[in-house]
Amino acid sequence: MNQTLQSPAPPVETAPAARELTVALAGNPNAGKTSLFNALTGLRQKVANYPGVTVERKEGVWTLGEGGAHARLVDLPGLYSLDAASLDERIARDVLMGRAEGVPRPDVIVAVVDATNLERNLYLATQLFETGRPVVVALTMVDLAERQKLEVDAEKLSAALGVPVVPVVATQGRGLDALARAVEHAAADARGPGAGWRLSAGAEAELASLAGVGVGGNGSADGNGHGGAGGGGGPQVLTRHEALLALYGEEQAEVGELSVAVGSARERLARENPKWWQEPVLARYEWIGGVTSSAVRAPKSGGESRDATARIDRFVTHKFFGPLILLLVMLVLFQTIFSWAQLPMDLIDTGFGSLGDFVRASMPAGLLTDLIVDGVIAGVGGVLVFLPQILLLFLFISLLEDSGYMARAAFLMDRLMRGVGLHGKAFMPLLSSFACAIPGIMATRTIENPKDRLATIMIAPFMSCSARLPVYTLMIAAFFTDAKILGVVSVGVVIIMAMYLLGIVVAVAVAWVLKHTILKSPPPPLVLELPPYRLPNFSNVLHTIYSRAAMFVRRAGTVILAISILLWALVTFPRVTPDGDGADARAAASSPRAGAEEAAAAEELETRQPAGGASNIAVAAGRAGGAEGAGGQIRQSYAGRLGRFIEPTIRPLGFDWQMGIGLIASFAARETLVSTLSIVYNVGSDDAGGDEPNSLIGAVRGARKPDGTPAWTPLVAVSMMVFFVLACQCMSTIAIVRRETNTWRWPLFMVSYMLVLAYAASFITFQGGRLLGFS
Repeated sequence: MNQTLQSPAPPVETAPAARELTVALAGNPNAGKTSLFNALTGLRQKVANYPGVTVERKEGVWTLGEGGAHARLVDLPGLYSLDAASLDERIARDVLMGRAEGVPRPDVIVAVVDATNLERNLYLATQLFETGRPVVVALTMVDLAERQKLEVDAEKLSAALGVPVVPVVATQGRGLDALARAVEHAAADARGPGAGWRLSAGAEAELASLAGVGVGGNGSADGNGHGGAGGGGGPQVLTRHEALLALYGEEQAEVGELSVAVGSARERLARENPKWWQEPVLARYEWIGGVTSSAVRAPKSGGESRDATARIDRFVTHKFFGPLILLLVMLVLFQTIFSWAQLPMDLIDTGFGSLGDFVRASMPAGLLTDLIVDGVIAGVGGVLVFLPQILLLFLFISLLEDSGYMARAAFLMDRLMRGVGLHGKAFMPLLSSFACAIPGIMATRTIENPKDRLATIMIAPFMSCSARLPVYTLMIAAFFTDAKILGVVSVGVVIIMAMYLLGIVVAVAVAWVLKHTILKSPPPPLVLELPPYRLPNFSNVLHTIYSRAAMFVRRAGTVILAISILLWALVTFPRVTPDGDGADARAAASSPRAGAEEAAAAEELETRQPAGGASNIAVAAGRAGGAEGAGGQIRQSYAGRLGRFIEPTIRPLGFDWQMGIGLIASFAARETLVSTLSIVYNVGSDDAGGDEPNSLIGAVRGARKPDGTPAWTPLVAVSMMVFFVLACQCMSTIAIVRRETNTWRWPLFMVSYMLVLAYAASFITFQGGRLLGFS
């Protein structure tokens, strides 16, 4: 009676009409879920993170049928089960059970099942059946199954599973309309399928007891095996699925009565069967075997695709040839990225430079013009100049993933990664970080274990990214251009290789320390599916490139822009004027130290020219005080005062206050050091001419200390490069770490320990070199 009063009309009848349908898309990795999601939503999708966690959430709008009705399609993380062993699995389970913040409980679940690998894919489907929500099976890869001469009878499979089964080929648009109709019908019916499979009699009795529908229960069961509500306001009972999770799940219940009941049930089951915890897995697969045997007819051979995959894997996963092939693939990948990206990077750099010149010519001289040109335009250009490398990197990563090779790369690298306590999946994020640490850190989302993921994030910035190359190039061009080893090998090439190797070695050592201390966890096993080789889906590749590029510009670009404006202010204020600060500036300029610097700079006056580059933050100082007053302006600016303030700290590394300004500015972006030094040494007035590469190089060579000795030496240059290898001088990287870890604790820890390592290594390099007579 009470139940009737509380529910005068079945809510399932009115829910679909009252609001937009929510449909969850769930499936195994490599089952074609991404292709199906993209085909159903097109560009009407968005990417975000689930509240409070770093697991990525993709949502899109799906038009159902000819009537134009829309559904909210939620793409769950690719997973193999709902047993909540990883963060992805916990998030997916929370969404399906209606416990995820910001996502309503799905009206319908679309289970994506690979037709070429039914038994493994149906394991997850059996768990989806138990959530109490309507389920529609989207049978993907049917075109591959046809080529393998694998016959899957969708009608028989549907009858055996008790849910609609719709064959689809997302890339060809086959079956998408039928899938939409099936989802609409399932939402209207609003009934979930039964479990289908059953445990032993003793285990079923324990489940019934826990669910409140058997011995000692106070409720009743519906036809699907779900516990009904008890009458008279009694305690709410568990569904069969919740009882199954409580009894066999790894998470121990904390509620008093339930915890005691679960413990007692486990003891009784253990007395009957020592391996009682394996029973659900065995029972599911036994039932799945019966389902597939009735609906699938396999060819006598393994099929052409499987045979071709096996033949390729004999070489690709070979102990000797596999690593060589992987090395060759990586060399081609990086060479292609750096060579193909150069032209668009130059065009973007030139475009932003021309835009800045146009704005400066169109607007009256003043602070507003300087802010727009040197803060906003230069800041945005400093980010977008690296966008071609990011796009190419994700292009190749997407191609490798879609083709099936990425799983082989992780398999080959697992042994090396495990040696330092990392997961095999850490290989690709670290590899990506050689182009830019930002996409590398974002790529750690594929690592299930939170501690393994954190360890990978903490060492990713050690990989020498492309932003460090301008610093290496400047130092080598100034002091090591003509040096040869044995008259053949360039010292500069050896130094660059040494910088890359230094970053790798330190990263490995830090990973070992982290995994044996604050991020200690058991050696992670690599459970990995090796999918068959297939042609990449270029639609998926384009979607990936688009979404990642947008995320990079949105997350990193905003941070760089803000920091660029801040640094512009630091080198622009306080202004040098004829009175007040100007007197201090003239007094400073007349000092022996400043005189030595100006004398050294005068030697290069005829050849100086703006060093160029995307990051022109420091140019603001020269324009604020005029070309002649650039030295006084930079010295009296807040940035100059900061440089002089930190000079006692960095002097043991061989650095002076002018280099200190470059170090401070480079926290916005590493390559900013080059353009900052060009103003610090008064290189490049607007009317300067000469050979562009020699301007800053000559100024670095000619820079003098107050006593007249060179400020820069080959040893100081090496010390600077070592510092840049190990220091985390990139605000966008810090911002991404903050975004990915959802706390400031880890990015601050990363900056601190990397700064300590960089300082110690640079100190040892400079002081050790002096002791060895290299000063």
